[in-house]
Amino acid sequence: MRLETHTSESQTNPLDNVEDVLDSNNWVFSRLSDEELMVSVSGKHCDYRLFFIWQKDLEALQFCCQYDMNISDINMVSAAKVLMHINEGLWMGHFDIPQDTKCPSFRHTCLMRGLNLSDIHDHIEDLVDISLAQCERSYSMFHFLCESKVANDQIMSLALMETSGEA
Repeated sequence: MRLETHTSESQTNPLDNVEDVLDSNNWVFSRLSDEELMVSVSGKHCDYRLFFIWQKDLEALQFCCQYDMNISDINMVSAAKVLMHINEGLWMGHFDIPQDTKCPSFRHTCLMRGLNLSDIHDHIEDLVDISLAQCERSYSMFHFLCESKVANDQIMSLALMETSGEA
C-alpha cells in the first residue's frame, strides 16, 4: 500500500515546486517572499515576466505571464475586442490588460488542495508550457496594438487569423 502526501497549508508551499520547475529550465528567478516568486524568460518574439503568488488561506496558486510591452491608450478599445476574441478560444486561463499597466497578461489560478507533490510539479510544468505557448500564439495581435498608432479593423483581422508553420 502506497501513502500519498497531500498538500495542506501546514505541509507544503507549491512555490517550492515552482522553483524546481524553473531550476530544471535553468531560469534565474527571484523569490520575493514566502508567497511570491518572479522570473523573466525569453520567448521567440519578446520577453515575459512570470509571476507566481501562493494564497495559503485559499490553497490557490495565482499565475500571471506578462508581456514586456504596453498597449497604447488609443488602442484600448481595439484591445478589448481582441481580448474577447482570444479568450473565447481558450480552454484554460484568460488574457487581461490591466488599466493601470496596460501590459497584456495571461492569467490562471490553480486550486491546489488535495494534489500530491508529484502532481503539483507536473501541474506547474504544464501551466508554464501552455501559458508560454498561448502568449507566443497571441503575440502578433498584442504587438500590433502596441506598435500601431491606430489599430484598424483590417489590421486586427489579419493579426487574428490562424496560421500554420513558420516563415
